[in-house]
Amino acid sequence: MRFTLNKVVPWGRSYQEYLAMFALSDADLQLRILGCGDGPASFNAEHTQRGGNIISIDPIYQFDTAQINNRIAETYEIVLEQLRQNQQDYLWDTIPSVEKLGEIRMTAMQLFLQDYETGKNSGRYLAGELPELPFANVQFDLALSSHFLFLYSEHLSAEFHLQALQEMLRVANEVRVFPLVTLTGKTSPYLEFILKALKNQGFSTQIQQVTYQFQRGANEMLIIKAEALC
Repeated sequence: MRFTLNKVVPWGRSYQEYLAMFALSDADLQLRILGCGDGPASFNAEHTQRGGNIISIDPIYQFDTAQINNRIAETYEIVLEQLRQNQQDYLWDTIPSVEKLGEIRMTAMQLFLQDYETGKNSGRYLAGELPELPFANVQFDLALSSHFLFLYSEHLSAEFHLQALQEMLRVANEVRVFPLVTLTGKTSPYLEFILKALKNQGFSTQIQQVTYQFQRGANEMLIIKAEALC
């Protein structure tokens, strides 16, 4: 099925959110990083400004700056209204209000848009999607997946999750996924299956609590490595 922009709700997270979601250390930030499904997040733009080595891949990158910007404008208020209707599902301590959240996310998306054309020309933003990645084996040290795997368990099968993680592990030494809950805030029903399958394939898995939590119950990430790297 052809990927269309009108089915996408762009919602970019900030550099600081990425640091907290994935517990990224100074040493981690020196690695070759792949962002899978980054969308209009500002992590690539800001990490590159800091001298980092990163590539982001997402199907939305087949579109140009104006198209993505227009889609953000079309969906921004819709997302905020949905958040207002479901405020009980989120924690409002670090981010005090829906309006403040909107400011944070819009700032991140504007930073992305300002960097997008330059980043595409330099190969930092590539159009593509899991479970197939256009990279060589172990081309990266660390692959990150934010708010895609596990979150959309009702839409994506267990087999898709496993194939996607296997592909990320093919191209990177380590994979980190956040969060491990579904859109309803419950632990993904696929998590146990994934942990068992990866262990049987010789990978080491660890569930680590992180300092970031906005959606209630979403404060853990999954870390996966080859046993030889542990």
